[in-house]
Order: sequence, then C-alpha cells, then structure tokens
Amino acid sequence: MQTVFHPAQRAHDPKNFLSSGMRKPNPEQPARIYALMGAVERLGHEVVTPADHGLGPIAAIHTAEYISFLRRIHGLWAAVPGASEEVIPNIHPGRQEASYPSSAVGLAGYHMADTACPISADTFGSAYWSAQTALTGADLVLGGAKHAYALSRPPGHHAFADLAGGFCFFNNSAIAAQAALAAGRRPAILDVDLHHGNGTQGIFYARGDVLTVSIHADPSGFYPFFWGHAQERGTGAGLGANLNLPLPRGTSDEGFLAGLEPGLQRVTDFGADFLVVALGLDPFEGDPLAGLGVTTPGFARIAAAIAGLGLPTLIVQEGGYLCPELGANLESFLGSFETAHR
Repeated sequence: MQTVFHPAQRAHDPKNFLSSGMRKPNPEQPARIYALMGAVERLGHEVVTPADHGLGPIAAIHTAEYISFLRRIHGLWAAVPGASEEVIPNIHPGRQEASYPSSAVGLAGYHMADTACPISADTFGSAYWSAQTALTGADLVLGGAKHAYALSRPPGHHAFADLAGGFCFFNNSAIAAQAALAAGRRPAILDVDLHHGNGTQGIFYARGDVLTVSIHADPSGFYPFFWGHAQERGTGAGLGANLNLPLPRGTSDEGFLAGLEPGLQRVTDFGADFLVVALGLDPFEGDPLAGLGVTTPGFARIAAAIAGLGLPTLIVQEGGYLCPELGANLESFLGSFETAHR
C-alpha cells in the first residue's frame, strides 16, 4: 500500500478548544502525524508526496465564499484590537436568512460551527495540503492501485460546504469522492470514526450520486449532537443515499462489527465501484475522547470486514488522538486491510 503525505500538514498547531465550557488543550496536534507515520514505516509503505491539483477539486465541494474566508480570516482577525491569537468564534447566527457579515468576528461565527476548529496563520496551508493528500490518494486508486492511505491532517469529516467544525476545515473524504465521481466512478463513503461525519452528510444529503454511511457513537448525548441519528436518510434526490448507524456509548468490538454489517450491505446495494473509508481511530477504548470501546485487534477485524467488499479503496485519515496505542491501531487496521484486500 502507498501512503500519501505532505509535510506542510504539520504547520497547523491549534492550542485550545472548549469542552463543556472549559478551555482545554486541543487534542488535534501535529504530533499525531509522528505516531501515524511510525505505523506506516513499520508496515513498509512507500510514502508519496501529493501533487498540487489546485483549488478546483476543493471548490467542487466547498463554496468560493468559504474558501476565501479560510484564506483571509486570520489576517482580518489579527487586526481586531484585543483579539485572541487564534480565530475562535463567540457568536453564531441562525443561518436561515442571515445576512453575510463584513467583520472578522461575524465571519468567524458564520463559517465556524463550534470552538473546536481554531484558525491560525498556518491553518489554510495545512488544510489545503490535507485535501491534496486525499486527492492524490484518489488518483492512485483511480489509476489502478487496489488501495491507498491518505494521511490527511487536519481531518475533514465535520466540515460542511461552507462551515468548519470539529477540528475540520476542508472535507477531504468528500473531495476525494467527488473526484472519483468526476472520473466516472460510483463512490461510497464509509465513515468509521467515533463521531458522526456530519459535514460529509450535509454535503451530499440532497444528492443520490454519492452514498454516505456513518457508524458512530449515538449523537443524542455526544458530539456532534444535532446530526447522525438513524432517521436521517437524505432528502430529495438523496433520499435513501444516507445511512446512519449510531452505537451506544462504550460499544466494543463485537457490537461495532455487528453494527457495521448493514452499512457494508448498503454499499453493495448502492452498486459502488469506488470506496472512501473515512478512518477514525478514536473508537479505540483508550482514546482521549473516549466514547466507544474498540480494541487494537478490533481494528484489524473492522478492516478485514471492509476489505471483504472487494472494492478499490481509498482510506482517508480522520480522527484518532494521542495515546500510546495510536500508531499500533493504525498498523492493525492497515496491515489487516492489506492482507484481506488482495
């Protein structure tokens, strides 16, 4: 398996986020890369530097207005007297019929869903190359590779078309799926992160040309709270092309695998011929964001089940935070996937 990564993804270094009103150190740290790259090295992967596809494939998913916001907001914010070092919103509009603001504070509230996606001077560059990493991984699979791993950081699945959130800025998995669609494939996105892929769902919710499936901790009492419930099936042309599989808090290997089965069947029934796996390693029992109870060997079993679909597959890194087992969890997943997907 080839791994795609660009060193510019290390530059984004968020300091804080709010959790239950408390200011805490942001867990989406550059050090995640070193743990994940350790697993890649132990597996003997060739590491590929991503090509620069430009903004076109990103703008196929995200609005030009939002891309402009991400590019310029830190400069605008820094000019506000007394502003914090990082862009963190303190006001959010009800988006329906909301006027578009001109001030940095208003723009941050308009385009940032929560306080877990602080923006620094380096954020746009890292997010840009994270998206290019996913695009190059898609190129490898579209070009004939059975599978590839995109070490995309910062992650992407909480980013909507014009809204950052949950450590995410550009939706890397959605961008890769759209590129596959443009190449004539019928893509499905299977999200196995601890948290619901609410941005991915939102992007494709009214579309029937990309299937979105997410298995995650029940959002009735867990982030992202407002999305990810089983009754959310899509709308309009997208009705039936979105499947949510919420799990009770603490669900471990057997329950996760049982919950995953209808998601795998839906991918088959959709007739997908290109699979994007939005890989979160945060379902791990020892992850700092603790919500599910998957073990390190459990990731191997999950990977083997997904590989059983036999589809050309791009694996895009989403969550999974610093703990001693982070690298071992990735090694378990990718090693098993390679063995089973031959």
